[in-house]
Amino acid sequence: MTRPSPDDYFSDWKQREALAQEMIPVVGRLYSERNVGVFIYGRALHNKSVTSIMKSHRFVRQVGRNEMSEFESHPVLMAFAKLDLWHCQIDLGKLTVKYMELQEKGNAPDVDSYVADELKSLVGVKTPPSEKSQDIVLYGFGRIGRLIARLLIERTSTGEVMRLRAVVVRPGQEGDLIKRASLFTTDSVHGAFQGTVRIDEENNCLIANGNVIHIIYANGPDDIDYTQYGINDALVIDNTGKWRDEAGLSLHLKSKGAAKVMLTAPGKGNLKNIVYGINHDQISPDDTIITAASCTTNAIAPVLKVLNDKFGVVSGHVETVHAYTNDQNLIDNYHTGNRRGRSAALNMVLTETGAAKAVVKAVPELAGKLTGNAVRVPIPNVSMAILMLNLGSETSKVEINEFLRVLALHSPLQDQISYTQDPDAVSSDFVGSREAAIVDSTATIVDGNRCVLYLWYDNEFGYCNQVVRMVYKMAGVSYRVYPREA
Repeated sequence: MTRPSPDDYFSDWKQREALAQEMIPVVGRLYSERNVGVFIYGRALHNKSVTSIMKSHRFVRQVGRNEMSEFESHPVLMAFAKLDLWHCQIDLGKLTVKYMELQEKGNAPDVDSYVADELKSLVGVKTPPSEKSQDIVLYGFGRIGRLIARLLIERTSTGEVMRLRAVVVRPGQEGDLIKRASLFTTDSVHGAFQGTVRIDEENNCLIANGNVIHIIYANGPDDIDYTQYGINDALVIDNTGKWRDEAGLSLHLKSKGAAKVMLTAPGKGNLKNIVYGINHDQISPDDTIITAASCTTNAIAPVLKVLNDKFGVVSGHVETVHAYTNDQNLIDNYHTGNRRGRSAALNMVLTETGAAKAVVKAVPELAGKLTGNAVRVPIPNVSMAILMLNLGSETSKVEINEFLRVLALHSPLQDQISYTQDPDAVSSDFVGSREAAIVDSTATIVDGNRCVLYLWYDNEFGYCNQVVRMVYKMAGVSYRVYPREA
């Protein structure tokens, strides 16, 4: 297709919009029929709208500083859709940009030949990414549980990798199932569930996008027989936070049909606290209990790790400006914690955070170097971590920002670290962000070896994405990918 004149912006938009529309059914078939995920610099395209696909292209143009658009990516997608691809994940954006670079050098083959050669190691390989489909059980169905449910359903694909099979909640009153379905399908912060939900009251199930999810009522984790529901060797995700040590979480393993447990909070004692992208390689097939640390630890650990590797962190302080949570009171009332009894909707509430200390479990070399505190503020979601660091060498704002920008695009940490250069960015802009943290590059301050970094993070949805990445790792799921990052 011939690109229109730069002066004809409307025509340019309509043609790119049409190309994005053509991409949707192709991406959908690859995902639902062959379990092939299509991404643009780590951003999934399946189950996305035309506008979302176009925004993913725009992100690459702005942050990647190249001219990739739907004009360039569309023919590349159509080329690899012709190939015999199964159970893999392909970054269409990176595949396209590499082809654009060859075109600029004047030595690019035709697009079909290029794509076939780049993806030749994936063609015809039908081995699934895991030995069997992993049954998942959510223990608890609050803010985190419902968002994890959305993500698991979104990623069901062919169902050959994993399925959300059940949700465990405390016994409720009449109409409980309807109330829980309503909370799942509508959300004041994250919007409506992108799919359909049916209520099967006779069997006490929710059917979400065809996934049958049993709602199991129980007072404790150790008196459930999951096998009665056809659930075996389940990975139980405990998002209640009620049990945080090995003794408490081991109660789940007494349930018939449960094999492993993951806690969506920092664990106590010697439990492994994992931040995906940093120390997830510590998860072994023999692990039966793993914890996913906190939202703040997941946000700051990746950036602290790479800065320490590059410049050295001598000392520092982490101040978290955090959205209020359900643990606080809506109006002034009794609370066992200091200050948390004061109205969350009316006050900035100074409180403690264990994130700075918890980072050490993921990045041991930072032991004794960081302090931390938090201020809860009257917004329901999206928080900010302010890293005030003394580095081991002098640097500049340009150097640090460029270092983090490249990492956000071209490293194994692209799902953990994102980047914005929007001078007008505010917290609501990051609702729904899937990365662990987003570097606000315009706010970076550097003076010699002292720097201040501002990281936005969706403390609900971004954290849940980190948890689901861990779920795949704990379930032994390993996709063949293009490209393989160094």
